[in-house]
Amino acid sequence: MQKMNFSSYSEFCEKYKVEVPDNFNFAFDVVDKFAAKTPKRSAMIHIDPDGVRAEKDFEFFSKESARLANGLTKAGISKGDRVMIILYRRIDWWISMLACHKVGAVPVPSPNLLTVKDIEFRVNFAKIKCIITEDSVADRVEAAKAKCPSLKVLVQAGHGKLAEGWLDMDSLRAESSDDFPRPADCACGDDPLLIFFSSGTTGLPKMVEHTHNYPLGHFTTGAYWHDLGPGNIHLTLADTGWGKAVWGKFYGQWMAGAVVFTWDFRGKFDPAELLHVIAEQKITSFCAPPTVYRFMIREDLTKYDLSSLTHCTTAGELLNASVFEAWKEATGLPLYEGYGQTESTLQIATFPHMVPKPGSIGKPCPGWDIALIDTEGNKCAAGEEGQICVRIDPAKPIGLFTGYLDEPEKTASAIVDGYYQTGDKAWMDEDGYFWFLGRTDDLIKSSGYRIGPFEVESALITHPAVIESAVTGIPDPVRGQAVKATVVLAEGFTVSDELTKELQNHVKKVTAPYKYPRVIDYVTELPKTISGKIKRAEIRAKDEENYK
Repeated sequence: MQKMNFSSYSEFCEKYKVEVPDNFNFAFDVVDKFAAKTPKRSAMIHIDPDGVRAEKDFEFFSKESARLANGLTKAGISKGDRVMIILYRRIDWWISMLACHKVGAVPVPSPNLLTVKDIEFRVNFAKIKCIITEDSVADRVEAAKAKCPSLKVLVQAGHGKLAEGWLDMDSLRAESSDDFPRPADCACGDDPLLIFFSSGTTGLPKMVEHTHNYPLGHFTTGAYWHDLGPGNIHLTLADTGWGKAVWGKFYGQWMAGAVVFTWDFRGKFDPAELLHVIAEQKITSFCAPPTVYRFMIREDLTKYDLSSLTHCTTAGELLNASVFEAWKEATGLPLYEGYGQTESTLQIATFPHMVPKPGSIGKPCPGWDIALIDTEGNKCAAGEEGQICVRIDPAKPIGLFTGYLDEPEKTASAIVDGYYQTGDKAWMDEDGYFWFLGRTDDLIKSSGYRIGPFEVESALITHPAVIESAVTGIPDPVRGQAVKATVVLAEGFTVSDELTKELQNHVKKVTAPYKYPRVIDYVTELPKTISGKIKRAEIRAKDEENYK
């Protein structure tokens, strides 16, 4: 696909269309074709946990994925088999994904934080046949496998000791041919490409299925939202265990001709170290959740040469206006926000030819017919809040999931009157920009007011004492609900009645006074899913016990 230049959002929507080739398979039709045409073209710059830098071209990924595809085939993996991949940001993750695409197996990217119980549940629910995992995670897989009858093939990456019955990834590749011709029954088009387990904040995770045409939807992500072209070096900070990895480190970036920069750090990121990497490695395009930017602006940014950066994006949670302004003041670069889900590619975004509005997620992507619909099923006018819904009749946009596997009732409940209901609420201003409010069940109804948690959280984190906050509603006999904030304090601040009063007054000054938190609970950390989303439902459950 070729990137086109657009002068305005309206021109973008009018002229841009996703091209869907017949029988599309990303591994064969993008990576292998790049390797055949320009084999030494840089595909990835990789920094391993020891700081060792490696640069890999498309020929490398083409041949190594072919080797692993041959090895997996020899081990008994074939088209349609499901393969759980639990790897850090090591190069093996990209090789494994591509190998599965070539074989026609269905990868299930999974976080390295999964417990034995998590692995057992997911393997049995998804009927996983093969697991490719880190040596540091292999013991958990080993502990779970006895209760996983579908699990037949175990592959270990890294240099740890192999348990009995396991295959070594390096050996599997070394012993295999680097030629894997496109099969006659090649997985493509509407065949299953991959499965994500959604990390919902309530209930058990659901299986989200995407087809082989799904990567094409991410050309918008890489070429236009990330504003990438040949030679650009792009860093998305996401881990490889969930959807943001393929959003920002794989499909769209390579299709746009960019170099994927991968920093394989382990554990929590250090903002100073991240800034050093961006400066030293001359990163040109960067994407991370607002929390990452929030930590970076607390550093002395004048110590780092960030002049190579030309474009910055953010997604995954709501962007506070104060973070936007601080980053722009320090770097000269605005933050371009985007919105999507595990169930989709990018749905709504601020693109380079648009003027970013701090806190707005932007406008609908071309090909995505988005409407805000109220509880009565009516489309909302400007200024009215409603649920973000995607029209799927007469056709789904490229990049929207096929449904929740093996749970038709959950799929059906998300489809109403020809729309996929995202479960997220927003409102649209007079200029057509969308403003995210939160999950439909997160809104607080207090004394007739409807208060979005994000509004209060945004106000709280502009106070130097607050690193993170989660706002929920608690029962109140007079107001129906009262606003409660669960707060993580910055270093150097201690809990006191005086600080609570100070934070309450601060919120009253920053936003509407009726939104201030009448209760503030101080914690050392917020409960989160393995993908980093705040578990407000867990906080609400505790609140129901404590504030009856």
